[in-house]
Amino acid sequence: MVSKQEIINKLKVKILKVDDNTGVNAAILERLEKVVQSLQENSVKMGQLLAVHDEKLTKQDRIDAVLFEKIEQVDEKLDRHAETIKKGCERDIRLVDNRLRLMEKKMWSIFGGLAIISFVVSPIGQRFIRPMLTPPPVSSIIVEK
Repeated sequence: MVSKQEIINKLKVKILKVDDNTGVNAAILERLEKVVQSLQENSVKMGQLLAVHDEKLTKQDRIDAVLFEKIEQVDEKLDRHAETIKKGCERDIRLVDNRLRLMEKKMWSIFGGLAIISFVVSPIGQRFIRPMLTPPPVSSIIVEK
C-alpha cells in the first residue's frame, strides 16, 4: 500500500505543477491584456482616422458638386453663344447669297448686252440690221442722150 508520506509528496508535486501553470496562465493573461489594450488604442486611432477621411470625403463631395454646377453653367453659356454665333453665320450667309444673286443677275445682263452689241457690230449682224435701218438703195440708170 501506499503510505501517507508518498501521497503527500505526490500532492505537493501536483500543487507545485498547478502553481507553475498558474504563473504561466498569469503571464498569458497579462500579455492578453496588453494585446487587448493595444487593440483598443488602435481601434480609437482607426476611428479618428476614419472620421478625418469621412470629413475629407464630405468636403470633396461638396467641392465636386460646386464644380459640376459650374461645368453645367459653362455648358449652358457655351450652348447659348454657339446658337448666337450660328444664327449670325446663317444671316451672313444669306446676305452673301443675296449679294451673289444680285451680282449674277447683273453679270448675265451685261453678258446679254455685250452679246447683242457684238452681234450688231459683227458683219453678220450688219447684214441683218442695215436693211432695217437704212432704206434699200434705189437703183437708177442714167440714160445719156
